[in-house]
Amino acid sequence: MSLSITLLIIIATVLVSLNAFNQPDVKFKMLFYPYKVKNNREFYRFFSHMLIHGDYLHLFFNMFVLYSFGRIMEASLLFNYGSAGWGHYVILYVFGGFAAGIWPYHRNQDNIHYMSLGASGAVSAVLFASILWYPDGGIYLMFIPFEIPSWLFGVLYLGYEYYMSKRGGTAIAHDAHFGGALFGIAYVLLINFDKGVEFIKLVGNSLGFV
Repeated sequence: MSLSITLLIIIATVLVSLNAFNQPDVKFKMLFYPYKVKNNREFYRFFSHMLIHGDYLHLFFNMFVLYSFGRIMEASLLFNYGSAGWGHYVILYVFGGFAAGIWPYHRNQDNIHYMSLGASGAVSAVLFASILWYPDGGIYLMFIPFEIPSWLFGVLYLGYEYYMSKRGGTAIAHDAHFGGALFGIAYVLLINFDKGVEFIKLVGNSLGFV
């Protein structure tokens, strides 16, 4: 049985999250808290918040999406880059989660009330890396009885998250989702720019522009 970084991340996240459910002080210390990052220089929070979640549903949903798309992305990177693929995958996930916190940090560094948690930003990075890598794939969503083309889902999701992040007023960190997604796209373009070219061609063909 080969090593699976995806499963290791899931196991670690589940264990830490379950522990934090029963220890509010531990959970508080790991939250992404821009005000404390700035004033107390607690930069570790850019990473620690990825390991904790608000509740069981939050944890399940993030880990389910990571399991569904992370295995595909991890296998693809290993196939194309050999053992270096593991390094690419870790960078994609960990720094995807870090990048997801940049916009929320700048927006809330002086807001003593803003706090967030969860692996959603890192998972978004993996999800969108997978979409760019396999734009001709399909995605199924709950309550929608048909497959949505990956490229279309990606475009609609980005638009939705950007709109919701600008509007605000919800308890969901849409700006983190958007930032993580952008990192996933940027990282794929960095290591394999042809994937971006293929994506544009596929979208053009699908819309009848090419």
